[in-house]
Amino acid sequence: MRSSTAVQQVPLVADRLPLTLQVYRGLSFALTPLAPLILGDRLRRGKEEPGRLRERRGETAAVRPPGPLVWVHGASVGEILAVIPLVEHICSRQCRVLVTSGTVTSARLAARRLPRDVIHQFVPFDAPRYVARFLDHWRPDLALFAESDLWPNLILASAGRRIPLILVNGRLSERSFKRWRYFPGAIAALLQRFDLCLAQAQGDAQRLAELGAPRVSTTGNLKLDVPAPPVDAAVLTGLQAAIGQRPIIAATSTHPGEEATLIDAHQRLRQSFAGLLTIIAPRHPERGAAIAELARASGVKAVLRSSGAPPGPDTDVYVVDTLGELGLVYRLAPIVFIGGSLVSHGGQNPIEAAKLGAAILHGPHVANFAEIYSALDTAHGAEQIPDGVGLARGLNAWLRDAVTRQAVAEAARKTVDALCGALGRTLSALDPYLAELRADRRSRDA
Repeated sequence: MRSSTAVQQVPLVADRLPLTLQVYRGLSFALTPLAPLILGDRLRRGKEEPGRLRERRGETAAVRPPGPLVWVHGASVGEILAVIPLVEHICSRQCRVLVTSGTVTSARLAARRLPRDVIHQFVPFDAPRYVARFLDHWRPDLALFAESDLWPNLILASAGRRIPLILVNGRLSERSFKRWRYFPGAIAALLQRFDLCLAQAQGDAQRLAELGAPRVSTTGNLKLDVPAPPVDAAVLTGLQAAIGQRPIIAATSTHPGEEATLIDAHQRLRQSFAGLLTIIAPRHPERGAAIAELARASGVKAVLRSSGAPPGPDTDVYVVDTLGELGLVYRLAPIVFIGGSLVSHGGQNPIEAAKLGAAILHGPHVANFAEIYSALDTAHGAEQIPDGVGLARGLNAWLRDAVTRQAVAEAARKTVDALCGALGRTLSALDPYLAELRADRRSRDA
């Protein structure tokens, strides 16, 4: 049921879809029989949970809870982390919540961090049959899509059932914007199905509006309001004891190509800093073994955290190939390089490192978090380095100068604190929808 007078309504667009979306829908329907093969391949590669494959087909043993149900979808770990405080507040407003995501790592995060009465499901494959089965079972009253994970069949089918759709923490990079401009009719037809688009930054809002989103507001980045990641105090104390007074540098959320750069920087620096320990936490933990082998091939001793062994006195590189432990890394290392930024990926999230007092280095490729990195750099709360040589120089400078390093970390913390507030603005925008859901429930109960 669409929201009433409390929310300005956007009429549904014409039923006839652009040719690109018609072709997409036809192909996704025709390829549905191949889903078992795709699922089998993903299962072999560790990209699916063996006991939950049916969720990808829109099937489930979970029961839809009574009353208003808000469906929140995020692609992976970053999106789910960002919406957890939002989910908690929606629950406090007497609504039940269904969260969907697309990756094994995000499902494990959801199990640890979401409120206990929130239901998590893997999002179904974007095939008409599976989407219809999913919507038939869950019958959501409101759907929130996080950031930029826009699946055409999910959006079109939900809008066809008159489920209000809202984009929260909306993000659209310049690169994605340029790609979508080759298919203007398709993206406009999808965005026009949304009642409201709440963008992270003014640039995101402008790009969404140019592509056809009818109602756009800038509410800020929800990731700035996420509490700093937790840590097991006993684990932290144990690792600190194992490391002792050794100098430490870290690199988090790294991508292929960046680890070799870090290992090279370690080899340059250890000649000046005896006992130097480099911690590497790759963006995809399953790459840990390959990173350790790369280190050994370069002549440095590496230990995998998944092995259960702490870094020994002769360990050069400690590879954190485990999930949910960035809070541990940021509390151990005073200097952190944020990955995805020396390769053309777009950069990874620096917020958690800033909140936990790390001095941040990053490369030039930070389009995914452009506004945040710009604010950090302007406030001298982070430093951009151009390449591997620059990385080694930056690490060297901050290892020698603790006063400057601490000033950078403090500037980063203050900058992130000043940018907070997206959660409150997002909730204010959602309140008319949530109020109507509660009123509708009271009416049915009466």
